[in-house]
Amino acid sequence: MFLKTSDAELLVTSYGDSPRTIVAHGGWVGSGELWAAPFERLSQSWRTVTYDHRGTGATRHSAPAITFDLLVGDLFRVLDALNIDTCVLAAESMGAMVALEAALRHPERFTGLVIVGGRYSGARNPARDRLVAGCKADFRATMEAFVNACTPEADCEAERAWGKLIVNRSNAVDAVQMMECVEGVDLESRLASITLPTLVLHGRQDVIAPLASSERLVELVAGSKLVVAEDAGHVPTVTRPNWVAREINAFFATPA
Repeated sequence: MFLKTSDAELLVTSYGDSPRTIVAHGGWVGSGELWAAPFERLSQSWRTVTYDHRGTGATRHSAPAITFDLLVGDLFRVLDALNIDTCVLAAESMGAMVALEAALRHPERFTGLVIVGGRYSGARNPARDRLVAGCKADFRATMEAFVNACTPEADCEAERAWGKLIVNRSNAVDAVQMMECVEGVDLESRLASITLPTLVLHGRQDVIAPLASSERLVELVAGSKLVVAEDAGHVPTVTRPNWVAREINAFFATPA
């Protein structure tokens, strides 16, 4: 379905029929499609919901610019439209910033968190600057290199090709705005106030988000657990979906 707001048409997908719900947010230029494979498995025992956030997938928007507050607000608009009072909230890569901010603002809406290769600092760095410059100069070539870096696994040619289709549904303007809108967002100093059960997943081969950032995350969030996939890169939701689904089911073994 398309959730139509005053300045956006958000593509939302929901599968499964269960008392417990998990809602997922994609990464930087990665739509909700990044969660399709693990959600295929999880929908057997969960209600699974994801959506294409602004600047990704089939979602369209007319806002002058994508802002961090708009991205966080859209998450709550999805929850309210689908009558989701509480859920486990999952996110990967830069989408983790939206999920963590949402949990900080309204912890009563969530029963747990899943963070996959997550970013929680808006500080600029050379890698970020290269991506922004690349998007402005040659978006498609930059996406080609970005997806290749995200998927170092030797057995994932099909998944790598699929990932390139996903990210190329975005565009240079939106990609740059999404990167720039998190600049100056400081989550690390506030993470200790999160008390939700939190599962942190990370691929050992991830060269986009350092494993050390997830190790630091579990130090800051009480009740969190880090699980590392030795053979995974930055997007195990795409390349190791069985592992992602298995770890989520194990961590939330009792219905939330």
